Amino acid sequence: MLKLKGCFTAIVTPFRKGKVDLDALKKIVLAQLAGGVSGLVPCGSTGEAATLSPEEYELVIKTVVAAAKGKVPVVPGVGTNSTARSVELVKKVSALGVDGLLAIVPYYNKPTQEGMTAHFSELAKATRLPIILYNIPGRTGVNMLPATALGLRKKFSHIVGIKEASGLLDQVSEILNGADDGFAVMSGDDSLTLPMMAVGARGVISVASNVAPAKVQRLCELFLKGDVVGAAALHHELFPPWSVFNASLTSVFSVPAELGQKTKLLASDIPRHPGGMPSKTSLARLNLPVAPQGVRASLHRKYIYSKVWSSPEAGAVLTAASSGALTVISVEEITSKESSMAASSVSSGR
Repeated sequence: MLKLKGCFTAIVTPFRKGKVDLDALKKIVLAQLAGGVSGLVPCGSTGEAATLSPEEYELVIKTVVAAAKGKVPVVPGVGTNSTARSVELVKKVSALGVDGLLAIVPYYNKPTQEGMTAHFSELAKATRLPIILYNIPGRTGVNMLPATALGLRKKFSHIVGIKEASGLLDQVSEILNGADDGFAVMSGDDSLTLPMMAVGARGVISVASNVAPAKVQRLCELFLKGDVVGAAALHHELFPPWSVFNASLTSVFSVPAELGQKTKLLASDIPRHPGGMPSKTSLARLNLPVAPQGVRASLHRKYIYSKVWSSPEAGAVLTAASSGALTVISVEEITSKESSMAASSVSSGR
């Protein structure tokens, strides 16, 4: 049984020289497990699933399942704007050892509520795995209404929840008012995790947890244990970068995940086109200096002890190559005792 609560990380897909970097992907999974997250969501929008070939898509899911070793549920993103193709995808992914499926509302063609019901009904008939509906009007162009989500739950008991990224707390409340205990709402917006949990959501399918898995998981745990003050403190600690992530849907891949994860922990090439690098404005708001050739993130105490962007255990020094691709020039594990030495080394150019 899939337990939807806490932080499920929508993990990034690392690339190197234009290909999926499987070694980095495995390390990302291990870092998430070490952070104590409740689940992993590969091949979502943050994982740039839309840019993956069918072979890459399947390989990413298999790699994450193998690396997770059953320690947490793996719930990949599925779905297209074609019901027939989505059914084929659901059947294929269901055979890969995953624990559930995150199924997005069809995008671009803006289905009616009746069209959504028909679409998800066909997906539900194609698998016995738990399905999480994914409502994100900012990307799909249409909003799944509470009555539609609740109607699908009544028809199919293995539709077990919804990732709500409409940004509408009233809509979340309406869903929860009509839902049974077996149906969970998960926030689809990091900055709304605490507000949504306040009205009954059980956690978040998070982008920011690519960078700060332990803190996002801790926020959820504190709230679920009744420590609202502690959860609120973490919410406000994490909020400044969240405000940057949410400023533009087009930069959500690059800023928290591709830039934060790849430059702070593992680092790979820039996101695939049409994703591209985050804007200079976004970088400036994150206090990462922009050099003429690209981005330079210096390893020093400010970043190591940053409330959000890194942990005391890991850091990376990167520079953007003239081609625009991020290249790791130093990655090292750091303890608090070594941090000042590392900072000195970076600042002196060694």
